[in-house]
Amino acid sequence: VQLQASGGGLVQAGGSLRLSCAASGRRFSNNAMGWFRQASGKEREFVAAISWNGGVTNYADSVKGRFTISRDNVKNTMSLQMNGLKPEDTAIYYCAAARRSYSGGSKEDFASWGQGTLVTVSS
Repeated sequence: VQLQASGGGLVQAGGSLRLSCAASGRRFSNNAMGWFRQASGKEREFVAAISWNGGVTNYADSVKGRFTISRDNVKNTMSLQMNGLKPEDTAIYYCAAARRSYSGGSKEDFASWGQGTLVTVSS
């Protein structure tokens, strides 16, 4: 089972990036999936989660209204559209698959993790 995150890079404040997560080895169409991030020297924190069918999404307060999570169960992929980026969004972003169909965003819900992609937002 492998989750591969991509799409990170360097962007100016106010800009946009789209992160992607591709799953291989098994299908995650019955599992909630999510994005977390870890800034240098800080704990890994929840960013966004999406239920198995995309019907339920939830976001950290810090990204609400700016980030949008989506998934494509046919392609076995998940995305995070990030708009209005701020320097405080700078972090390594990880995609993850949960054990169950829904997740409120607790790290403990997630069993499979990708390797991370670096997002750097300059001021």
